[in-house]
Amino acid sequence: MSSSKLQIEEIIDRALAEDLGKGDVTTEALISSDQQGTGFIVAKKEGILAGTGVAKQVFHRVDTELKVEILLEDGAGVKPGTKVAKVSGSIASILKAERVALNFLQRLSGIASETNRYVARVEGLPVRIMDTRKTTPGLRSLEK
Repeated sequence: MSSSKLQIEEIIDRALAEDLGKGDVTTEALISSDQQGTGFIVAKKEGILAGTGVAKQVFHRVDTELKVEILLEDGAGVKPGTKVAKVSGSIASILKAERVALNFLQRLSGIASETNRYVARVEGLPVRIMDTRKTTPGLRSLEK
């Protein structure tokens, strides 16, 4: 396993541990562990999609039996209402993973969208937009 893949798994594991703490008490109280369902991840704002692979990994770290279908590739433009992914399987597992998956999608898509705005502004000029080391501590491998 590459060090980058291992780093990403560690980031996901830390995020899940932070989010779930001692468990998802609401889901555990209201949803039976055998209930199955399907949900969609839907864009709320216009922008550039990023982080789909990480989101898929989040769902699989919670439950390897979840079926995650990525409907658009990273770099695709989205508008409000655009379906980004479809997740099927245990409703409890989907709910346990969804907040962390959405957090990564929102963060990484926000960076991609803002970068795209800068690239568009300098189009035709003799300059290039470059990445820097100014990243969120612990998230560099994702944010770049």
